[in-house]
Amino acid sequence: MKWPIFRAFPSFSPGYLRPFLRLCAQQSALTIGKKLHALILTTGLSTNQNSFLLNALMHFYASCGDITSARELACAWLRDVGVGSQGHGCVVKMGFERRVKVCNAVMDMYGKCGMVGDMRRVFGETEEKNVVSWTVVLDGVLKWEGVRSGRMVFDEMPERNEVAWTIMIVGYVGSGFSNEACAQSGNVVMGRWIHVYGLKRMGMEMDIMVGTAMVDMYAKCGRVDTAVKVFECMPRRNVVAWNAMLSGLAMHGRGRVVVDMFPRMIKVVRPDDLTFIAVLSACSHSCLIDQGSYYFDSLELVYGITPRIDHYACMVDLLGRAGRLEEAETLIKQMPILPNEVVLGSLLGSCNSHGKLQLAERVLQKLIEMKPHNTEYHILLSNMYALAGKQHKANALRKVLKTKGIRKVPGMSSIHVDGQVHQFSAGDKSHPRTLDIYLLLDDIIQRLRSAGYVPNPASQFFSGSDGIEDNAMDLEEREQALFSHSRSWQSVLDF
Repeated sequence: MKWPIFRAFPSFSPGYLRPFLRLCAQQSALTIGKKLHALILTTGLSTNQNSFLLNALMHFYASCGDITSARELACAWLRDVGVGSQGHGCVVKMGFERRVKVCNAVMDMYGKCGMVGDMRRVFGETEEKNVVSWTVVLDGVLKWEGVRSGRMVFDEMPERNEVAWTIMIVGYVGSGFSNEACAQSGNVVMGRWIHVYGLKRMGMEMDIMVGTAMVDMYAKCGRVDTAVKVFECMPRRNVVAWNAMLSGLAMHGRGRVVVDMFPRMIKVVRPDDLTFIAVLSACSHSCLIDQGSYYFDSLELVYGITPRIDHYACMVDLLGRAGRLEEAETLIKQMPILPNEVVLGSLLGSCNSHGKLQLAERVLQKLIEMKPHNTEYHILLSNMYALAGKQHKANALRKVLKTKGIRKVPGMSSIHVDGQVHQFSAGDKSHPRTLDIYLLLDDIIQRLRSAGYVPNPASQFFSGSDGIEDNAMDLEEREQALFSHSRSWQSVLDF
């Protein structure tokens, strides 16, 4: 739930804090030591399982005479609920159960061990609850019961400090509210709510993880300019934040911006392998052949990063989009690792775009060996046969699919409108606003025709057919099937 700050600032590591904890232990500085402990918890250093940091904390508490905290700390850190329960029993026997700090430690131990019921029980029995008590429970509930339960705890909190706000916002992010639900369904309203939520309580000094999630969310929701504004306003940016920004720009075809931004990045942080995936993807989508080749060559020579399969996939896609399919095939043959489905699928897609039928046949054979039941590749090659005038081969390939009982899985599209997610498939008529959607779709089709758009139904594939039924199908019906694609429905509802 916390952001690992030692990844953002390598100098700020567990080893960096150990001498300060030792000094606090020597001088019995309990108050200062507890602040250091809080810093370890809120910055995420506690997620780094370093025994010497644990030992330093336990030694500090023991040296200050706080044996109970030392014992509870060990149980929580080791996730040993058996020993922790025994420690809790000792606390009750010794009459310390009324001390709020001791109760907080016990609750933290139960929360880290996943014993949410026991954590809640101790919380309910605690007479004097402070903001730390609520924050500990919030953290545990979010981790084990999810965002909805966590939000209920958060709303009940009489006082909310920065730690509580950070835990709640990061909880939304971690659960997928911004990254999955907001980004994938286009629910930018929820994402903005989370963003404003954070700004109101945390100000411009927003936690780096929350800021990065906002950049990612806005970019995936199509608000790439807003993502850039959030990114530029972040007071600190680590490599993860830069990668999110570069990836967002790449997916929206802002390759030139990515190439211009990369020199800024390397002045403040060292790029990693994910950085170059974003950069190469940006070059691919913007057809920046020379720049993409330069960065691919720089991976190992300049930055000492061994190219991964994802980097090769980006380069194959880059060369394929540019029509340099022979170079792409040569690169695949020279790869030190076996190509995967992504690499070969990208090459097959480029074959389709540039009409390289013979190469497509060779690639398809390799893909069939990997994924024999994936209909996408069969359909793509079948369409290529049809476009090349080899209808008999197209029919034969489709008949093979029909004989084997392999059917095309219908594609689905979704869009978030007025707080509700709407899903569509091609030719779908189950939506309650089907009539309105079809009327508007017909109007859009007429506008497209008036503007000179002519659909290409020659390669339209109908699942389970062998081509005989296709020949008898009326041309207008084929065109209607193309216009009734699920994404057309999605666009109409968003119109």
